[in-house]
Amino acid sequence: MDGRPSPDALLQRAERETRGRLKIFLGAAPGVGKTYEMLTSGHAKKADGVDVVIGVVETHGRKETEALADGFEVIPRSSIDYKGRHLEEMDIDAILARRPGLVLVDELAHTNAPGSRHPKRYMDVQELLSRGIDVYSTLNIQHVESLNDVVAQITRIRVRETVPDSIIDRADDIEIIDLTPEDLIKRLHDGKVYIPKTAQRALDNYFSPGNLTALRELALRQTAQRVDEQLLTHMQAHAISGPWAAGERVLVCVDDQPRSASLVRYAARLADRLRAPWVALHVETARSIHLSEAARDRIAATLRLAERLGAEALTRPGSDEAEEIVRVAASSNVTHIIAGTPKTSRWRAWLHGSVTSRLIRNAGNISVHVIAGDDREGEAVATGVKTAPVPAQFKIGPYVLATLYVGCALGVGVLLDQSLDVRNIALVFLMAVLAAAVTEGLKPALYASVVSALTLNFFFLKPLYTFTIGDPESVVAFGFFFVVAIIASNLTASVQRQAAAARLRARTTEDLYLFSKKLAGTGTLDDVLWATAFQLASMLKVRVVLLLPEDGTIAVKAGYPPDDTLDDADIAAARWAWEHNRAAGRGADTLPGAKRLYVPLRTGRAAVGVIGLDNDRQGPLLSPEQQRLLDALADQAALAIERVQLVADVDNARLAEEAGRLRSALLTSISHDLKTPLAAIMGAAGTLRDYQAALPEEDRVELLTTVTDESERLNRFIANLLDMTRIESGAMEPNAAFHYLGDIVGSALRRARKIMIHHHVDVRVPSDLPMVKVDPVLFEQVLFNLLDNAAKYAPEGSTVNLQAERDEARILVRICDEGPGIPANDLERVFDTFYRVRKGDHVRAGTGLGLSICRGFIEAMGGTIAAENRTDRTGAVFTINLPLLPNSPNLKDMTALKDEK
Repeated sequence: MDGRPSPDALLQRAERETRGRLKIFLGAAPGVGKTYEMLTSGHAKKADGVDVVIGVVETHGRKETEALADGFEVIPRSSIDYKGRHLEEMDIDAILARRPGLVLVDELAHTNAPGSRHPKRYMDVQELLSRGIDVYSTLNIQHVESLNDVVAQITRIRVRETVPDSIIDRADDIEIIDLTPEDLIKRLHDGKVYIPKTAQRALDNYFSPGNLTALRELALRQTAQRVDEQLLTHMQAHAISGPWAAGERVLVCVDDQPRSASLVRYAARLADRLRAPWVALHVETARSIHLSEAARDRIAATLRLAERLGAEALTRPGSDEAEEIVRVAASSNVTHIIAGTPKTSRWRAWLHGSVTSRLIRNAGNISVHVIAGDDREGEAVATGVKTAPVPAQFKIGPYVLATLYVGCALGVGVLLDQSLDVRNIALVFLMAVLAAAVTEGLKPALYASVVSALTLNFFFLKPLYTFTIGDPESVVAFGFFFVVAIIASNLTASVQRQAAAARLRARTTEDLYLFSKKLAGTGTLDDVLWATAFQLASMLKVRVVLLLPEDGTIAVKAGYPPDDTLDDADIAAARWAWEHNRAAGRGADTLPGAKRLYVPLRTGRAAVGVIGLDNDRQGPLLSPEQQRLLDALADQAALAIERVQLVADVDNARLAEEAGRLRSALLTSISHDLKTPLAAIMGAAGTLRDYQAALPEEDRVELLTTVTDESERLNRFIANLLDMTRIESGAMEPNAAFHYLGDIVGSALRRARKIMIHHHVDVRVPSDLPMVKVDPVLFEQVLFNLLDNAAKYAPEGSTVNLQAERDEARILVRICDEGPGIPANDLERVFDTFYRVRKGDHVRAGTGLGLSICRGFIEAMGGTIAAENRTDRTGAVFTINLPLLPNSPNLKDMTALKDEK
């Protein structure tokens, strides 16, 4: 290192000093003791004199945790009204007004209730931190966004509440709360995590020893990675020259030699064995400007290979390659450097030394692996595409301009000849040479050097107006002028080329950044494809088609300008490029007779599509620089396509899982709710058939009643299935008109007379209620389903209340029962299809469709329905919220209107 702290590390450190500190207690699974440890740490801080309060802590009924929570000041939570229910969330305003030194916030990944200031709790924490308040919080590893897919693959359960990785990155401290799978399972059996029945379901599904071991490894690795980043930032901020071998880190040197590909693969194997991050570094020196296009292609292809193998690819400018490699390695805490054997000639190595030998000499405590490599592996990373040679056209303009510069210098020299020595006049011509080098390049500058030397000799060196030099001193001056002019023109032209290359690289980098930003904002595959086609066409000045796999082959999905016609040769070339993951078609080694060049879109996993390019010119399509730009654009597009496809795959898997769950629930429901009434009907009918003469009249009536009741039950089940089918197919079209609620309530009660025979029904519907615009058939079905639900769960002899009232611009209809109520976690889920709340040791008879149908019907009529528990006693309350239209008549108005008629 150069002895100076890293500006980025210092800036990061300064930003952290202006905000509160965040400490995350990270666990592999629920129940490991995160909240307990957070409260314990809070007590320690409080003993040190820190002002500690509880923002929100969820004890989940654990006595040890509740005991620890005592002794802290608790900031009251804010109450939010959502769909007729009161939900409690952390009160940010109260905390900011109280302004404690440290606030304890449990469950960082929690989703806040609709209507809260922020949708997620981690956003609340960010606001507290920005106000200078320290925060302790808890998090499970499955809630980390980047690990969501990994956790779903391990546990087969997708976590919906996630926290961005940036929150983990900005945490000042992460404390891992570790517990072995055996100990955690024992805690589950002891009832210290969940209630017994929930604990058993958790053990059967999520909390298996294999799952817990995998999640534990993820948590430990995430913490170790964060600690490694903190160590690196500390070293950079304090200008500490590494390595500190607390963790392994690998760096591989990439140059223009074909053997670099084998060095990269060796580095990938070494990093995999060490479980270490690794970097592929290419250092651009002054010699890099003179590299051939083939050498530039090899460097670009090798860096792309490293990225596909999991490395971070870096390109750094530097005057000395070995010195820059050591500087990057020391600043990044690299412990292993991989370099190739020297390829320089003996005399050059004797004069200047090889890069490898200087690297070994300057590496200090860093291990240097010198690998011979295999030149043949470099051929494997080649694109196999012929590029258009850059035309070396001779242009007279730069030479004319160089001549003009010399002519101007001659004019100035003639004016100054009377007062200056000839050696000073030579400096005027040197300015002309430098001007030519800066504006026109090396060759015009060399031409200006020769013309300037001849002009100086002819006009200013005696004898004048000849090319003869008579004075020996002038000969020396002329010779030195010519040498200096040549050297200056070379140096100036070299700087000019470097500046031009830097400008070109900056423009390309900006274009790639804007393209990447555009892709990041796209959410659908069509958007990604059209953005890619347009970017490629505009940057490379070609026509573009994009092909993706479809039904075992590939098909055109987008193009710019739009074009989906491919002849047989192009189809064959595109399919070959897709199947073999190599370029084919125009200018390629394979099937060069095609109209277009086809290049595979590939990621580190596999090819995801094919790009087709063509234009109206003859010969190869792209220059070497354009070919490298195409590779970079294709890599970004492939990653974006893969991202969209992975999201679609996850959604499809979720839908398939949901469909499987619904299918299973339907089969279970049908097997019970069809067979039960059918068995009763068949039994009663068979008894009547076989023993009709011997049966008393009362028994025959009872059997016939059974047949009727069970038939009605079966009819209700089939009607529910048909209603749910109508709702899910979108075929629900309410026939709405103004109706008095009392009439519909009366009709529903008459229909539900048999199922409510063992309950008292208290009806309160005011006669002066405005009429509501509903479909009477659908609304009657809603009331019937709610009454049926109350009859199932409320004990016999209890009262079911049905009341309606006006609340400003809406009508509220409530059905209250005196049953056991609904668990808090199921208040919203009770409206899910086939979902039934489990109470006691069994599930009540039913399909789990009634409440779902209620929600579908009510929402189709423009209203809402919500479930909550009674506050005066046990029982559930279902509230229907119907909008009241401004022109809604009431019953008296309709009666008076009929009387007038």
